Amino acid sequence: MAEPEGTTLETLRTRRETLRTRYLRGVSQRPATTARGVHHVAFICRDVEETIRFYQELLGFPLVEVVENRDYRGSTHFFFDIGNGNLLGFFDFPGHDHPPFAETVGGVQHLAISMEEDAHAAARSALDAAGIEYAGPDRGVEESLYLRDPNGVPVELYCERLGIFNGHEIV
Repeated sequence: MAEPEGTTLETLRTRRETLRTRYLRGVSQRPATTARGVHHVAFICRDVEETIRFYQELLGFPLVEVVENRDYRGSTHFFFDIGNGNLLGFFDFPGHDHPPFAETVGGVQHLAISMEEDAHAAARSALDAAGIEYAGPDRGVEESLYLRDPNGVPVELYCERLGIFNGHEIV
């Protein structure tokens, strides 16, 4: 997709600054959130076993539950531990087509998962050994690896602590 340029770009930047001024509050002025955190994020997968091998064996996220989907008989719902009590979930839907991933309004741009340095390095080595392509260091961002899982889900393996963005505390 073509990136905006010229006056269109300037209008977008002005709009962003207006939003920042109007809505963004400093930590001391920010009200407490009403949420406790992300319990789980759930995606649809094409192949349960392939997805398990990718996340558990390649990236090191332990599989913690496998059950039948309560909303669709025969569908498998399964979860991986991604730390801090957060889960990454998947469903399969036997009998349904699974079109290729498309970045669109209402869709997922990417899922960023925080990793410790050693786990991040191990994941990078495992991706290299498996011949799985990723972007990241080539974009001048050493702490991020961008890839697609076997289902096309865009994932960022992010070597920055939770609550930090671009080296700055945001929570």
